[in-house]
Amino acid sequence: MEQTATGKPDSTAGLDGDEPFLAKLGPGLITGAADDDPSGIATYSQAGAQFGFNMLWTVLLTYPLMVGIQVVSARIGRVSGHGLATNIARHYPRWLLYSIISLLLIANTINIGADVAAMGEAMTLLTGGSAQWYAIGFGLLSVLLQVLVPYHRYVRVLKWLTLALLAYVATVFVVRIPWQQVALHTLLPHISLKTDYITTVVALFGTTISPYLFFWQASQEVEELRAKPDEHDLLQAPEQARASLHRIKIDTYIGMGFSNMVAFFIMLTTAVTLHMHGITDIQSSAQAAQALKPIAGEFAFLLFSAGIIGTGLLAIPVLAGSSAYAIAGSFKWNNSLEYEPGKAKGFYAVIAVSTLIGVALSQSSIDPIKALYWSAVINGVISVPVMVVMMLMAVKPEIMGQFVISTRLKVLGWMATGVMGLAVAAMLATL
Repeated sequence: MEQTATGKPDSTAGLDGDEPFLAKLGPGLITGAADDDPSGIATYSQAGAQFGFNMLWTVLLTYPLMVGIQVVSARIGRVSGHGLATNIARHYPRWLLYSIISLLLIANTINIGADVAAMGEAMTLLTGGSAQWYAIGFGLLSVLLQVLVPYHRYVRVLKWLTLALLAYVATVFVVRIPWQQVALHTLLPHISLKTDYITTVVALFGTTISPYLFFWQASQEVEELRAKPDEHDLLQAPEQARASLHRIKIDTYIGMGFSNMVAFFIMLTTAVTLHMHGITDIQSSAQAAQALKPIAGEFAFLLFSAGIIGTGLLAIPVLAGSSAYAIAGSFKWNNSLEYEPGKAKGFYAVIAVSTLIGVALSQSSIDPIKALYWSAVINGVISVPVMVVMMLMAVKPEIMGQFVISTRLKVLGWMATGVMGLAVAAMLATL
């Protein structure tokens, strides 16, 4: 929800300190899990198959950087009561807003198309039948769930879907891992300056530190305010800051840790199976699952394939939803997954249209393998200006009041921005 969460800050009832631990996990956990979508799985699989253990080091770098920038996005939403797009619209030129939103919409729609295509292929591997029809079915199912199910119920579905990612942790227990070699290559990797290596690093950063995650987590923090009537944005209710900011920190640390752990295990699984058996050209998640079957066995194949479908069902709503929040916030439309469709027609129209265009792309002659990979690269490129604007907003008293970010978060956030900028510059220089 990009709109202000209304209500008077007259009490601290319902604050997070009284909630069970699992109830505190929400926006951060879902955001982190959605990061490992079929596009991400394909990118991680390609990295492991092509470079073996020499890409495992990236998670040691992306985890703290991802935590820092996602905490910043969450705090902007929780403190101001508005999503990123509304804050950009209020404090920056319209041309900047429209440029960012346009690029976000393009990248997200391509990503949706790549994801539903991968889900269709995975379902075909498991059950047979037409991958194209499965892709259409998954796209329609996602639209219906977002439009018809209120946020407070839908968020429970999304939380359960995060368990699908455990499939990629489980695959490690059905293959033999040379742990000493893994540790050595993770801590002392062989880094190359060749174009394919640098492009893969940028793709890994792009699929891990992605713009749609920033918009989604900020907006979900505002959705949480609407779902809990006793809570209010911190500009109105500063007494709620301690519990709320602590909850954001724990939620984001766990969510991003979950995301990076899964990425590590996907690269590890494909490195120890596909790369060691000379299979180095894996460019789709379904292809990775199929290649695992003769090497790692039926169980690993089933886990890997089922995980693609589960993560896709989690990621598509996040991709379409982040586009909808961004566009609706830009044009001051009503926007919340808690609203009935009639009260937020534009918001739900963006969700439906972007998802259906993505489905159409999955049915077109566009190569889904290239779409999967390059959507991650596109995300890497456009994340830099978005991160710069976020970091500038996070220190503006007009937006954050007394809750401007700490020096520690400034350092971490700008480090993440700088690393992404350097990675993209290196990729462009070598192309």
